[in-house]
Amino acid sequence: MPSTLPQGEIAPLDGALPESAKSGAASTPFGFYLHVPFCATRCGYCDFNTYTASELTARDGSATVSQSNYIDLMLGEIRMARQILGDQAPPVQTIFVGGGTPSLLPADHLASAIREIYHEFDVADDVEITTEANPESVSPSYLRRLRESGFTRLSLGMQSAVPHVLRVLDRTHTPGRALEAVAEARSAGFEHVNLDLIYGSPGESDEDWQTSLDAALSAGPDHVSAYALIVEEGTALAGKIARGHIPAPDDDVLADRYEQADLAMRKAGLLWYEVSNWATDTAARCRHNEIYWQGGNWWGVGPGAHSHVGGVRWWNVKHPAAYASRLEAGLSPAHGRERLDERQRRMEYIMLQIRLRAGLPVDDLDGAQQQTVEEMVGYGLLQRDEHANRRAVLTLRGRLLADAVIRSLVS
Repeated sequence: MPSTLPQGEIAPLDGALPESAKSGAASTPFGFYLHVPFCATRCGYCDFNTYTASELTARDGSATVSQSNYIDLMLGEIRMARQILGDQAPPVQTIFVGGGTPSLLPADHLASAIREIYHEFDVADDVEITTEANPESVSPSYLRRLRESGFTRLSLGMQSAVPHVLRVLDRTHTPGRALEAVAEARSAGFEHVNLDLIYGSPGESDEDWQTSLDAALSAGPDHVSAYALIVEEGTALAGKIARGHIPAPDDDVLADRYEQADLAMRKAGLLWYEVSNWATDTAARCRHNEIYWQGGNWWGVGPGAHSHVGGVRWWNVKHPAAYASRLEAGLSPAHGRERLDERQRRMEYIMLQIRLRAGLPVDDLDGAQQQTVEEMVGYGLLQRDEHANRRAVLTLRGRLLADAVIRSLVS
């Protein structure tokens, strides 16, 4: 959850949505995102809206929001979501608990949030329920409790298997702990397990990255997410680079690392279905993320969380104390919102669809955009899938230059 909030109109204090936004909600895929803003330590590359315990503790030792009372706030916003959506509340198809480090909360607290969603909403029989976790903050008993409470999918932040790379990223877990956690998750009954990796860290060699890939794939996850290191302004990592202590990531190296990852994934039986995500089969894909990518609706619970329903996008107040204050006063925690017009929604559709292996339907584009597709095919960045309703699909080279392809299509 990004640490900065966009500009927009002021959200109403009661959080009410226009009837036009809710009218089609029942027939549109819908998910919940639950944001847990706590971390034991702050990773140097991260700019998400997260807080350590010391950052939420006043000089007198008190804390308005803590890991022990945060569950009550989440339950309050879940109930508010039900009130706002009213009779047009759609069935819940996915629930994703992210952070921060959700596994810093007791497993029973996460279970309580899931129970509350079941109590307030209709929930699909095949609901996907995911939580992120730090490998060091889960145990076999913790994972068993999550599985018993309905969680179906676990996403572990591995990032690297190489000690010096983990140090650059300020990650505190030991290199082998993520692999142990995968085995513990399988024993607890989790069929779907994801590992997150980051490539392109300063000082990382080709051999280092291969070591991380080999280690991750040896654990047998059915899903892997691999992201290029992005240096976000204001982070500790950005400061070190600005002072010349470590070099900035190199674009050519990042491209090489991506190709290296894609080859390793394919050899292990995982195929890309989104530019940064690979899965063994359709069942292993992250359905919650697919709701984002395919223009669905979701409600984001927690400080700084973003939501979208029927072309209205809004975001909650950023600081946990402000979030708590709003809910305790019976007010919506929404800080601002924007109504997407047809042009904006069309642009976002193109930007997201082109990143998917399923591709972008060419017939959904205007004449100029279809001509751009032909040009991109000529450059070897796109290929046509004539058997899937004339879709334009990124080639491997196109995935490396996906941002440039997108700019060409929406400019």
